[in-house]
Amino acid sequence: MKQSSLRAPRARLIPALAIAILLSACASFPHDAPIAGLRLIGEQRIALKQPFEGTTVGGLSGIDYDAASNSWVMESDDRSEINPARFYRATLAYDSTAFSAVTLNSVHFFTQPDGSRYPNLAHAKLERGDQVPDIETIRVDPQDGSLWYGSEGNRKVGLHPFVRHADRDGRYLATLPTPPMFNVSKNEVGSRNNMSFEGLSFASDGKSLWLGMEAALYQDGPLATPDHGSVVRITRLDRAGKVLGQYAYAIEPVASRPAPGREADNGVSEILAVNDRQVLVVERAGVENADGIYTNHVRVYAMDTEGATDIQAMPALAGAAYVPARKRLLLDLEKIGLPRVDNIEGISWGPRLENGRRSLVMISDDNFNAQQVTQILAFEVL
Repeated sequence: MKQSSLRAPRARLIPALAIAILLSACASFPHDAPIAGLRLIGEQRIALKQPFEGTTVGGLSGIDYDAASNSWVMESDDRSEINPARFYRATLAYDSTAFSAVTLNSVHFFTQPDGSRYPNLAHAKLERGDQVPDIETIRVDPQDGSLWYGSEGNRKVGLHPFVRHADRDGRYLATLPTPPMFNVSKNEVGSRNNMSFEGLSFASDGKSLWLGMEAALYQDGPLATPDHGSVVRITRLDRAGKVLGQYAYAIEPVASRPAPGREADNGVSEILAVNDRQVLVVERAGVENADGIYTNHVRVYAMDTEGATDIQAMPALAGAAYVPARKRLLLDLEKIGLPRVDNIEGISWGPRLENGRRSLVMISDDNFNAQQVTQILAFEVL
């Protein structure tokens, strides 16, 4: 299989004192091993619009580690506009001392229930059930290595967000039933456009999944601004789609202000289960300057559902009484010495390092935009 080895720029070595970000002692890793901190091993980047096996690499908004094959899956949120909806399998070469290379090994295309590849909006036959993809998250099934992925749908044309199950090559297996409250509507209720299913993670026992919204449902309140935060729903479902619990997660206000007339937002870009009640939540803010260039503020929080209200029966959160999930700041990417922080949208546990410690990887979505980069960050879990 043709490979593309991406080695520039070299991994950046940052002094340990600058990158040993202490985490809460009460936060824990799968199997309840406590996390004491994270140490950045290094960074690699994939070149803008890197060609690979007839496709253009970019828009990498989800990543997960496939332990059985010692490889990584990385999905693109290309809405089948450049190439059909797809994911890549890759090898990440890192150890506890350096992150030296990213090697793309293969590309695979997701298929719809009828076996066809996902079309773009211009070629979709919505009347026959075509979906326009906006795939934002992907996970490897710990039981059999199959894949689960989430798409945001398209409110403008009435397409609901969805979670689907595929085989290792991306061929459709099933659609996970999700609560109707997440469907889109012509009225201001349900999911906002391009702000729905952004995060997905298997629970630590592998028997259920956590599903994270990027932004608030219309009926749950306004979006985050520099002056106030917002709230999203994070839901736990079994493999048949039964809701096991749903919790309100409070999003922080946007960390800086945009230029006059420009945009700024903050939302959940990915989640990652830690144990039975704790989930890591990536909050990613984008703030536009006068030239239309975005600054990204990315922080990782530990969400804890202990004592939180199960809100699955609450049709609206705006004005309602409930106890949100607790959260604790674990990592602020702007404070670990990186030369830049881009649009981080993926996070995954990785394999054990040679010293016996676990690793964690993050990836950014460059939106196929020359003003952004695809950066992959490797961390040692202390």
